[in-house]
Amino acid sequence: MIKEFRDFIARGNVMDLAVGIIIGAAFTAIVSSLVNDLINPLIGFIIGGIDFSSYQLSLGAGEHAATFRYGAFLTAVINFLIIAWVVFLLVKAVNRVRATVETAEKAPDAPTGPTQEEVLVEIRDLLRAERAPAAPRS
Repeated sequence: MIKEFRDFIARGNVMDLAVGIIIGAAFTAIVSSLVNDLINPLIGFIIGGIDFSSYQLSLGAGEHAATFRYGAFLTAVINFLIIAWVVFLLVKAVNRVRATVETAEKAPDAPTGPTQEEVLVEIRDLLRAERAPAAPRS
């Protein structure tokens, strides 16, 4: 069982997934900063200078009253939309590069000369011409 686990971990796909998760976590920190430090203040400025992430609705009174923090939820939705947009742009760029590489690979090469069949036909015609009797001179 340990050997199977070691083989599973050593696969390239698992390592790629691990790297992707680590980069994704770092990318999430960048996006969170973008939303919290740049976009939310801009939205707050547009809607009157109120901190967008502090929007909440209290159900009841007191310290232990339930609150719906819809501002935090909207911030999470904005984070998701930004991450989805960036991933879309990355996939689009990768697809564009891949298409460029594929078209470059499919481009016809410079002509390399006659084909084998053309050479054989030419040799046959030359041999026939040599075997043909010379025409009488008048």
